[in-house]
Amino acid sequence: MAEGSIPQFASGPRFTDRVALVTGAGSGLGRATAVRLAAEGAIVAALDIADAAAEQTATDIVAAGGHARAYRVDVSDPESVAESVDLAAEDLGRPVLLVNSAGVGGFSRTEEQSYEGWQRIIGVNLTGTFLMCKAVIPYLLDGGGVIVNIGSNAGIMGQPYSAAYSASKGGVIQLTRALQDEYLRKKIRIVCVAPGSMDTPLQSQFTFPEGVNPKAFAKVMSPIGSNPPENVAGVVAFVASDEGNYMHGAVVSVDGGLTI
Repeated sequence: MAEGSIPQFASGPRFTDRVALVTGAGSGLGRATAVRLAAEGAIVAALDIADAAAEQTATDIVAAGGHARAYRVDVSDPESVAESVDLAAEDLGRPVLLVNSAGVGGFSRTEEQSYEGWQRIIGVNLTGTFLMCKAVIPYLLDGGGVIVNIGSNAGIMGQPYSAAYSASKGGVIQLTRALQDEYLRKKIRIVCVAPGSMDTPLQSQFTFPEGVNPKAFAKVMSPIGSNPPENVAGVVAFVASDEGNYMHGAVVSVDGGLTI
């Protein structure tokens, strides 16, 4: 671009007719992201293990004039993932965008953390992200595309009573980097968005271990409060769009200054 020239900015919807798969689309950030992408022209596959919630998201998108269809998926189950991804591709067309937003969490003293609880959090947050990437990448290799993995500030900084959750989100960050290194020259962009506290149903379900002083969590609560999921969905839309086309393997913190 010549010095002093005026850049040409994109106009209109950024995802017109692009097929986007969004996990965890029944609530919270997943729902906000599905709605945002559809509002910008995407054809959205709303995936969630809570099939009624996913159906509601798709219904709301269609009622607003968008294009969406719901699919049930258990992201921790390889067969469920493969079946859902292939069915969405058959119904809607080749996926060009995947947003891995499905997630679970909870607080526990590590010496009291059950094996089953550990496996569930790792299975959904980390293994689920891997399985979705594995299933969608073959479609992205046929023409390119973008994956946005949802991490967390808990995967970047220490967070008490969160061994499983922090490990899972730290793994998502490193999975993002490893995959991007592998597919950097294959026209696939892979980015991680790492939110801090958000006003979502998942956050409202968290309970502190008995006897733990809530002040122990002050370090992971931004002084400016929690963020609406719609704001984070806007960041996801940006990094997934053509405007974010130089972002490869990036970890984008949206955490109210926690990881300064």
